[in-house]
Amino acid sequence: MNHTATSRRSLLGALLAGAVLSAAPTAPARTAAPGGPAPVPPGAPRAIRPLLLGTYTSAEGGGTGIGTATYDTTTGAIATGPVITGVDNPSYLAPHPSGSTVYAVDEQDRGAVTAVALAPDGAHRVLGSRDTGGAGPTHLCVHPTGEWLLSANYTSGSVAVHPLAADGSIGERTDLVTHTSPPPGPGQNGPHAHQIVTSPDGGHVLAVDLGNDTVYTYRLDTTAGTLTEVSRAALKPGAGPRHLTFHPGGRFAYLACELDNTAVVCGYDPVTGTLTPGTGQSTGTGPGTSYPAQLLVTADGAFAYLANRGHNSLTRYAVEQDGAALRLLDTVPVGGDFPRQIAFSPDGALLFAANQRSSTVTVFRVDRADGALSGAGRPVAAPVAVCVLPL
Repeated sequence: MNHTATSRRSLLGALLAGAVLSAAPTAPARTAAPGGPAPVPPGAPRAIRPLLLGTYTSAEGGGTGIGTATYDTTTGAIATGPVITGVDNPSYLAPHPSGSTVYAVDEQDRGAVTAVALAPDGAHRVLGSRDTGGAGPTHLCVHPTGEWLLSANYTSGSVAVHPLAADGSIGERTDLVTHTSPPPGPGQNGPHAHQIVTSPDGGHVLAVDLGNDTVYTYRLDTTAGTLTEVSRAALKPGAGPRHLTFHPGGRFAYLACELDNTAVVCGYDPVTGTLTPGTGQSTGTGPGTSYPAQLLVTADGAFAYLANRGHNSLTRYAVEQDGAALRLLDTVPVGGDFPRQIAFSPDGALLFAANQRSSTVTVFRVDRADGALSGAGRPVAAPVAVCVLPL
């Protein structure tokens, strides 16, 4: 991570830390992480940093908005804080590069995206929402310029673009692209855009569509805020691609395929935006469908982790050949039920898992030498936890 990115992330952390350091004590723990908390390394520096929690406000037992909390960077212990209300079904969260604003999808029939200004005193303020032009948005990201918000509408199979003002607020939508071809995959009733992400260099925008087994590559006109398709990659029919993660080298990416229970290594050409999928490989979870949710890659590009919802585990891969290959190492129990989303702490030392069905967040320490995961802290109760964003 470069210095600018680090300083921006630090600013975001400072804004939230001031709001939640006096938060309520950690909620009663559920089942302890596998093997119990790992020993704290001698002399490890201690710090308290903030995190945000996404949920479904419409679900039974769900939350009432975006949860705030803190975590100990050494022990992984989480303490819950106040809730940012006024946001419906904030099932995915993404920060602005400036560190002063966080964006949430409003995953509902009339999809929307919402901006929240973060304040050091805890008086976080909802700046407003905009329609995405589609139904059931599940993912969003901010373009590296900080000037555009990109979102994916799962139910209607479309992707949207909104401009961002200097204060972080969201402007009127400038584009909406619906995935009308190819035809839906086996068992699907239409396109289902599950993720939208920019390439590492910011040159292209990629949309992962589970419904028609396709990844679309677009070029974003950063003046007009419009998308132009430049390439598309076809996955095996019925693969159900869900989430794409780039290797830090920028020449390879990894797809979690939800329906055929595979991880796929893809070549990527940053000049043309062409994505070339390889053959799906094992998630290490055995026969049957385990609904792989998401892959993460360490900042040094040495290891990758896959969240498996049906198997309730995390798969560890060694990344080889400068990103061109994944070698399965092992799986470990996630310590919760249905890990919907995983995230690294900014320093990469901790991995967090949001477990939807057990309404918990579990934390793991990441061994930098061999990528092994060990339980850190104890699971914390978080209503219908579907997204965790450590800052």
